Amino acid sequence: MKIAVVKETRPGESRVAAVPELVGKLSALGYEVAVEPDAGVRAEYVDDLYREAGATIETDALSSAEVVLSVQPLETSRVQQLKQGAATFSFLPVGQETDLVVTLRDAGVTAFALELVPRISRAQSMDALSSQALVGGYRAAIVAAEKLRRFLPLNMTAAGTVPPAQVVVLGAGVAGLQAIATTKRLGAVVKAYDVRAAAAEEIASMGAVPIELELETLEGTGGYAREMTEDRAARQRELLTPYIAAADALITTAAVPGRTAPMLVTREMVEQMKPGSVVIDLAAETGGNVEGSVSGEEVRVGNALVWGASNVPSQMPGPASKLYAQNLVNLITLMTTEGTFAPDFDDEVVAGCCVTHGGEIRHEPTRERLEGDGS
Repeated sequence: MKIAVVKETRPGESRVAAVPELVGKLSALGYEVAVEPDAGVRAEYVDDLYREAGATIETDALSSAEVVLSVQPLETSRVQQLKQGAATFSFLPVGQETDLVVTLRDAGVTAFALELVPRISRAQSMDALSSQALVGGYRAAIVAAEKLRRFLPLNMTAAGTVPPAQVVVLGAGVAGLQAIATTKRLGAVVKAYDVRAAAAEEIASMGAVPIELELETLEGTGGYAREMTEDRAARQRELLTPYIAAADALITTAAVPGRTAPMLVTREMVEQMKPGSVVIDLAAETGGNVEGSVSGEEVRVGNALVWGASNVPSQMPGPASKLYAQNLVNLITLMTTEGTFAPDFDDEVVAGCCVTHGGEIRHEPTRERLEGDGS
């Protein structure tokens, strides 16, 4: 059976779905691996590296493959090139890509969405959201250090002492904890807040100071925070204001897949920050945690520079691709039996991330939204 690794066609995407060092693992499972020309070049994986790893470089790899790997979902025109019954693996935001879901259904394609992999213990190695959030959190810290026009660490010199920068991180999931760890390694004094009960211990384990607001915790499902009421949100913003006002850099990381990001910081809160301060909003693509942030742009709010994230993992395509590719290898291994691609739809991981199969929409919320009225 053939696995095709396609070249990404959506603007701004620099990652690739397979890296040369993992081609051998797919081959060991019994697959022939074909890579479209220059598929990995933007992540610094040239075609010769894939050839050396045992893959072939094929212009028409897409149309002859049983399994197709990509980072972003295939465009409609490319779906129409697939074999009947082919399987695709990619990120696939079903809420925003409803027309594509219908196309995949009608084409008889089995489509797996990486963001729908259940957040359970045995699926951790397949969790691409977490692996890419790790890259995003690191990148957020580096951008904050770059944009902040002062030292992060304490410096004691004969000419005087330069105090360390004060960094506040909101959200202590994978991205937030990585942002905390990185800014702490760079020497900043870091404080962080998350609404979940376990977060304070995780924040402290990274060497940061947990911000205690004496509000009820909001533990949700799948490791995400539960949505808060507007009254609680307003009280939280009020209590966070002095911490943000004192910060040299603010990094916000709160996001829930498929939903608008919670607005944690108002424009008025940002306007209280000191001259030269920096705000990094990792959730800008999904509405933003910071009022006034714009995805892919830098804007001024009061004295602060506000950097709005846009496909941040793609800004570090090499490591992001390697982590994503390993997630895919682990997921495909689960669905492979004796050299044959044979997903077991009774398995909760397989069933959980399957969007379409056999001419049907298998993801129940999407099916109800698209077919509930008989369309």
